[in-house]
Amino acid sequence: MSDSPEEQARSVKEEFIELFFTLGWALVIALFLRTIFFQPFHIPSASMYPQLMVGDYLISSKYSYGYSRHSLPLSPKLFSGRILGSTPKRGDIIVFKWPRDNKTDFIKRVVGLPGDRVQVKNGRLWLNGTQLPFENLGQEQVEVGGRNQIVTRVRETMPNGKTYITWDLGQTSYDNTPVELVPEGHYFMMGDNRDNSLDSRKWGVVAAENLIGRGETILISVNEEFRLLKPWTWFNFRKRAFVSLRSDR
Repeated sequence: MSDSPEEQARSVKEEFIELFFTLGWALVIALFLRTIFFQPFHIPSASMYPQLMVGDYLISSKYSYGYSRHSLPLSPKLFSGRILGSTPKRGDIIVFKWPRDNKTDFIKRVVGLPGDRVQVKNGRLWLNGTQLPFENLGQEQVEVGGRNQIVTRVRETMPNGKTYITWDLGQTSYDNTPVELVPEGHYFMMGDNRDNSLDSRKWGVVAAENLIGRGETILISVNEEFRLLKPWTWFNFRKRAFVSLRSDR
């Protein structure tokens, strides 16, 4: 015997309600995971070349340094400071809110901890009166934003042994800066593309409350031509994915 129209209508209504609650719970779980554990970010600029390229999609761990209001969507002013906070290590790649507006997401490498004296002299980074060890890896021609550039690759080593590669484009205004004492509860950030990065040398230190998470893994990388609304660019991927950002370079 077939169901009556009333029973069919009731069945459709129940299925709709079940779907609504299923989607609602999925959204709640996704927001919980995004707030507590991991959050994806897209790299929009070349300031972190060669480690991070324009078009990289990376995952950051939000539990690494504890939680602040910026850990929540839209950064509601529910509390100040950090909960379960821990100190970043020199050389960590960190996602944070830009201190000029506390809204825009930035990603840089932390080079100075609270109490450190940071200075750049002749293009080399100095911490607490000592120049960081570095190795000149030679020059190469690279293409960034459709423009060819000659860069010098320099391997820099932090006092904790963390190593990474930076780019030097030659003599620029960023090559010599005054000594800056990093105040308590703040961090000094710099991009790996040293001569093409707006960072703490330009707009100052970053408060601990502004930290969002530590960069962990490049999930996938698309070329700069990728556009969501242009399907013919969707398969324009670079041959790199699941690249750890915590391993030495």
